[in-house]
Amino acid sequence: MRLTQGTDVALRITMRLAVLGEDAAVTTREVADAVGVPHSHAAKAVTRLRHLGVIEARRGRHGGLALNPASRGTSVGWLVRELEGVGDVVACDGAQPCPLRAACRLRSALAAAQQAFYAALDPITIEDLVAAPAGPVLLSLTPGSATG
Repeated sequence: MRLTQGTDVALRITMRLAVLGEDAAVTTREVADAVGVPHSHAAKAVTRLRHLGVIEARRGRHGGLALNPASRGTSVGWLVRELEGVGDVVACDGAQPCPLRAACRLRSALAAAQQAFYAALDPITIEDLVAAPAGPVLLSLTPGSATG
């Protein structure tokens, strides 16, 4: 299974914000540059993460983006499900329905594999993602240093 680019960007942003101190706040542009994604992609991911309550956007002199402190224990499986949305791995009933769909065993096998994928991510938290050795690397990221 391959994650969408939007989910990849959102996870990178979440991880970057998770390693910053609770009082630290960065702009969308700063976090986009640090994780090596275009600002427009980061802005979309930030909007989605804010909607999910994973990150906060603070206004004012000390404003910026920060991880919601309660999100540290958030399941990565839950977050990926929310970011990816509900749907089958393959579009059997799409614009041109597959002629095998009535008797196909692949669809159910792929659905089981998708559930196993999410189940493997369920026990992992955002805090787990930023534990060493990832945390120090995330802290060292500066604009233009990330590779995706």
